[in-house]
Amino acid sequence: MAKRVYEAWKAKNRFILGGRLIFGPDARSLLVTLALIIAPIVIFCIFVARHLRHEFSPHNAGYAVLVVAIVFTIYVLLLLFLTSARDPGIVPRNAHPPEEVFHFDHSASVQIGGRQTPSLQFPRTKDVEVNGVSVRVKYCDTCMLYRPTRCSHCSICDNCVERFDHHCPWVGQCIGLRNYRFFFMFVSSATLLCIYVFAMSAFYIKVLMDKHHGTVWKAMKESPASVILMAYCFISLWFVGGLTGFHLYLIGTNQTTYENFRYRSENRLNAYDRGCVSNFLEVFCTEVKPSRNNFRAFVQEEVHRPVLPSERGAESEMEDLGANPRPKVEDDDLDIGEDLLKISQRRNIELDQDVQSRGSNGTPENSMMVDSPMASGHRAPTIKSENRHSSYVRSGSWEIAPDVLVNSTFAERSYTPSSETRL
Repeated sequence: MAKRVYEAWKAKNRFILGGRLIFGPDARSLLVTLALIIAPIVIFCIFVARHLRHEFSPHNAGYAVLVVAIVFTIYVLLLLFLTSARDPGIVPRNAHPPEEVFHFDHSASVQIGGRQTPSLQFPRTKDVEVNGVSVRVKYCDTCMLYRPTRCSHCSICDNCVERFDHHCPWVGQCIGLRNYRFFFMFVSSATLLCIYVFAMSAFYIKVLMDKHHGTVWKAMKESPASVILMAYCFISLWFVGGLTGFHLYLIGTNQTTYENFRYRSENRLNAYDRGCVSNFLEVFCTEVKPSRNNFRAFVQEEVHRPVLPSERGAESEMEDLGANPRPKVEDDDLDIGEDLLKISQRRNIELDQDVQSRGSNGTPENSMMVDSPMASGHRAPTIKSENRHSSYVRSGSWEIAPDVLVNSTFAERSYTPSSETRL
């Protein structure tokens, strides 16, 4: 039965729902992220928002605090799902290296079997022009392709990803061309959610102070959940808030996290920066490109490619170096032992009949000119088909047993009449 693409996938990704959803190899970290989002919101709804239902005018306006917390949390979880469960921009692997750039390097020859053979070489980098600036792209040995611009190979997922930003362990997925927008919206929305929970918890502390005419400490003792939520949100803001600010800078300058850390010290010209407004429009207002991979498609059998002129030239170079090409084994050669057996048996019968007919004529010269094995009445030994089979078992390949060749040669010599017999 033919396999689908996701079933024969060579990288480390994980698929669910028949290849409809794709995750990174560390998808289990999503459980931790979900817990860090859902658990504080549940505590907030039970111990804080529930008590604020009637603290606003009109009387039931406080329900909005609870509804906003739930709806905004669902929105954040949806963005998390769109970030982690989709193709980030994986570039499909090639089955063969790019053939148009092959060449044989004699200076980097390798000694095989006592002979020097040329080494297959091709350029490791290529220069392409982007917005009038020359950009160097590298060859990926794993994916056997020249990476597109801004593409990099993720060592965790084992994929080349377009516009590779980084691999985020919190979402269990690479961040690239097709999910960067959702990643930024997830991080920025999580920041706003932290601010909202922190503000509502602090407001509830203020409400408790006004009700009991007490100090902050008394209010904090009455609602320890509010204190815990405020501390949690304050710490989280340093992470998600700082990450939001950093990516705002990257979007404004049209950089990726990988480019910023990799080329920061080189002070190279950014070929992709088109101005702050255009950079933001590129991230948020352009259509998301369709995936290059159809994970639910059936794997097509590899078609044998024709021999290219460059490969013919390579074969001639190998012949010039004295390399013996490996002989092909045809299907007809598998039965050559049986053919030789039949020929040997048929010629033995013909020789016996010829000897008997000549002996009945009483010509002593003819009987003396026959080879000694036949003249003595002995028949050439015949070869059974089991010999060929045992030869295959011992050698592990379809080779003609040496005794078959010897007996075939012996039979031919026995059948060759001398010049006097023809007379």
